[in-house]
Amino acid sequence: MRLLIVEDNEDLASALCRGLREEGFIVDHAAGGADGLHLAQIQDYDLILLDISLPEVSGFQILETLRSEHNDVPVVFLTARKDVEDRVRGLRLGGDDYLSKPFSFEELLARIRAVLRRSSGFPQGRLLWGRLEMKPEAHLALWDNQPVDLTHKEFQLLETFLLNRGKALTRTRLALNVYDSAFECDSNVIDAHVANLRKKLLKATGAALIETVRGVGFRLPESPS
Repeated sequence: MRLLIVEDNEDLASALCRGLREEGFIVDHAAGGADGLHLAQIQDYDLILLDISLPEVSGFQILETLRSEHNDVPVVFLTARKDVEDRVRGLRLGGDDYLSKPFSFEELLARIRAVLRRSSGFPQGRLLWGRLEMKPEAHLALWDNQPVDLTHKEFQLLETFLLNRGKALTRTRLALNVYDSAFECDSNVIDAHVANLRKKLLKATGAALIETVRGVGFRLPESPS
């Protein structure tokens, strides 16, 4: 899946590019509206993340131009604007979703997947790993049909591990999912969250489940042992 990010905040764009690439997406970035429009016109994208307040050409103008050219690429607006009028305008122009800054990376990822699911058949519903079951929409984790008591951040971490089973995840990647902005946090904080998650999994399942990958981060095995 190829995504285009049109965002003039370089720190935010860099963090989003890094996180989405670690999720397996191919990501292009344009810092200005004119460059973003040009890329969207010459390249086929599965989805565009589009800021509204851009140099040269606004996000609204970009989307209006694309739709006038019969380009129906899914578009998710990312903006600091919170006015209902802006949200309505973006959707009326043909936008698929609208996310106000600041936002968590996990929420952005969920919205991207929801839009892609509607347009290209991404799987939905519960997540299963042996006797572990997660129901993201209900915010429920179960082991042998018994609830596992997790904080919101622990739930986000476990969901991230399940969606990336068998893959070693860096602390930066995990931080992008847990915190209410798309910027890095102290890696010691992530270590503490993972340690707490392991303790709760150990209590519920008899095993910590999450492995440490030296020099990289953490991993949930591809399948239960």
